[in-house]
Amino acid sequence: MLGFDPVRRSWVTDALASGPLHRIPPLDGVLVTDDASLQEAADDYGHIVHRRPRAVLRPGSVEDIVKIVRFARRNCLKVAMRGQGHSNYGQAQAFAGIVIDSRTLDTIHHIGSDRATVDAGVTWRKVIEEGAAAGVTPPVLTDYQDLSVGGTLSVGGLGGATQHHGLQVDNVLELTVVTGEGDLVTCSPRRRADLFEVVLAGLGQFAIIVRATIRMIPAPTQARVYNLYYDDIALYTSDQRRLLAEGRFGYLEGQVVPRASDTGWRFMIEAAAYFTPPSAPNDAALLAGLKDNASERVISDTTYVGWQFRIDPVTAFLKAIGVWFFPHPWYSVFVPASKANTYVGNILRTLTEADTGQGPILFYPIATSKIRQALYPLPNEPVAFAFNLLRTAPPNDPATLNAMVAHNRALYDQVVRVGGTRYSIGSIPFSRHDWQQHFRPRWGLLVSSKRRFDPDNVLTPGQAIFT
Repeated sequence: MLGFDPVRRSWVTDALASGPLHRIPPLDGVLVTDDASLQEAADDYGHIVHRRPRAVLRPGSVEDIVKIVRFARRNCLKVAMRGQGHSNYGQAQAFAGIVIDSRTLDTIHHIGSDRATVDAGVTWRKVIEEGAAAGVTPPVLTDYQDLSVGGTLSVGGLGGATQHHGLQVDNVLELTVVTGEGDLVTCSPRRRADLFEVVLAGLGQFAIIVRATIRMIPAPTQARVYNLYYDDIALYTSDQRRLLAEGRFGYLEGQVVPRASDTGWRFMIEAAAYFTPPSAPNDAALLAGLKDNASERVISDTTYVGWQFRIDPVTAFLKAIGVWFFPHPWYSVFVPASKANTYVGNILRTLTEADTGQGPILFYPIATSKIRQALYPLPNEPVAFAFNLLRTAPPNDPATLNAMVAHNRALYDQVVRVGGTRYSIGSIPFSRHDWQQHFRPRWGLLVSSKRRFDPDNVLTPGQAIFT
């Protein structure tokens, strides 16, 4: 390609060059328009929304992103950064715009005793593996490690260690970003804090993360995992809140699981104690006073790295049988602890495995005080419960898929009425008014930051916040 025709709104090759032409700047990487690349960028893990861009940039350097954002701004094109494509409702797509494929920005620049500096396209798997070799680890990890660092820092990054360390975005020391004006800026809590504050969990609205310095802590070598089973939601949430308050475990999550012998649901605390021999966890102390079905406790040991990669066999199986590539209309919200038993209990009374496509249901507590980022709305209570229906819809069945998405919206309306909020990775149809309500009272901060750092509304249109 030679450039972009601003009148015809199309790319121009050497052979077709005529009329007005905005030349593509010289790049270290490549800007491509082949069908396979555009199709990939028009899809994501959800396989629900498909918005085809005009081009895909595979950057060879950070400077490529600066050049393309400036080029896009001049030509009234939208830009979105796409990491591993694990969004599920078109969040990283850019209809008729340019999608930046961050996978070519995958260098780990430094790993030290207390920090690591990595490009945005680096996966957390790579950080874990290279960190383990140096005896360090990120404080907070999500359950699935084949996500890009830039991707999770744009949405938050929730995990089983959030109880101790907040979100992944709460453990960032410095960012290098490209604003919607095409400015390359380094920011931190002490340097351009106004930009740093809104980029973290800012859904890609103000700047594109191209590099991050993240906090690292000493890595244990082993994990002892505890699966504790409950038949009563009140006992389950009571013990979860107790474990959260006392901080007994290094990792604390939980699930709603189907009963083995009949219809209906039960509850499972999933916890892990990290250690390095010769020290070892004290099982009796860790489990003291809990009200689970003690005869059904399952306790097992694994390596720390093995635990972080625990769902690898599941994802490999799902890919092998094709389910990984089915639509995934996920529902992800936070419920005030005071309303969790009633809200989740009412859903489970009629919910079946068919309603989730046999996808897992996550249900576990977080301490809202541990999460400090301004653009991550949470219920106004000390404890909230993350509730996630990780649905899988059958392929080629738009009626069932649409019904699941509509059910997500109905459940969201209910959780808002009891003071709940959403996690913005999910498949919930949202209007501009919904975003205003979601970010209240921070909506004014969003609007002023958008005007300041992306005044032409170039960045990340897939979230549909300002369109």
